[in-house]
Amino acid sequence: MSRTSVFSKKEKKRRRIFTIITILVAVPLLFPLYWIVISSLKGDAEIFQRIPSFFPQKLVVETYVSQLLDPATLIALRNSCIIAVGSTAVSMILAVPCAYGLSRFRFKGKKAMLLTFLVTQMLPSSLILTPLYLIYSKVGLLNTYLAPILSTATLSIPFVVLMLRPIFSGIPAELEEAALIDGCGRFKAFTHIILPITKNGTVTGLAFSFIYAWNDLMYSITFNTQESLRPMTTRVYNFMTLYGTKWNYIMAYGVILALPVLILFIVLQKYIVQGLVSGSVKG
Repeated sequence: MSRTSVFSKKEKKRRRIFTIITILVAVPLLFPLYWIVISSLKGDAEIFQRIPSFFPQKLVVETYVSQLLDPATLIALRNSCIIAVGSTAVSMILAVPCAYGLSRFRFKGKKAMLLTFLVTQMLPSSLILTPLYLIYSKVGLLNTYLAPILSTATLSIPFVVLMLRPIFSGIPAELEEAALIDGCGRFKAFTHIILPITKNGTVTGLAFSFIYAWNDLMYSITFNTQESLRPMTTRVYNFMTLYGTKWNYIMAYGVILALPVLILFIVLQKYIVQGLVSGSVKG
C-alpha cells in the first residue's frame, strides 16, 4: 500500500471524526431554533399538550398569514428596515475611515482612543440610556427614526473599528505610496485600492452593524413612544394578553423577525468568515 493511500485513509477518517463532533455540537445549539419553527406551526392544543410532539400533528399556517397580512406588522417591518439600514450607513461611514486612520497614522492620544473604543464595547447599553434620552429631548430627536439610528450606531462603531484596524494594518503601505506616485490622492487611493482589498472585513462589519440595529429593542422602545415609529422587536408584547400568551403566534413572529438576518448571513457567509479570520491574524 502506498504512502499516499495511507495518508488519504487517515485524512478521510479524521474528516469523519470532525464531522461527527460538529454534528454533536451543532444539534444542541440548533435545537431551540428548530423548536421555535415547529411551535409556530402548531395549534394551541398541541402546544399545551402534556407530552410534547417533535413534529406538528397538524400544520397551522394561520399564525404566519395573519401577521403578514396585518398592516401593523408591515409598518413595523418598514421601521426596522429604516432603522437598520440607517444605522448601518452611519456606522460604516464613520467607523471605516476611523479604523483606517488608527492603523496608518501616528498621533497623540491614539492608544487612549483605542482604549476608549474597547471600554465602550464592555459597558452595558443601559448605562448611556438616560444621557442619550436627555440629549435627544433637548435637540428634539425623540419620536424620530434618527434617535434609534444614532443610538444603535454607538454599539456597532467601536466593534467595526476594533475589527477593521488590524486588517488595515496588515496591508503594506507601499501599495498606497505607489498609488500616490502615480497621481492618486489619499482619498482615491483609499477608495480604489485599500477598500477593495479589505472587502471581506468591511462586509463583515456591515453585517454585524445591521444585526445590532435590527435586533434593537431598548433604544427603540425608549426613544419612540409612537407605535407607528417602532420596529418589529417591540411588537412581541402584543401577543401577551389578559387571556394568556399566544405562543404559536410569538414563535411565528420570531421566525419572521429572524428571517432577514438569516438570509443576510447565508448570502454573506463567505465574506463574514474570511473577514473574521483576517481580522484575527494581525493585531
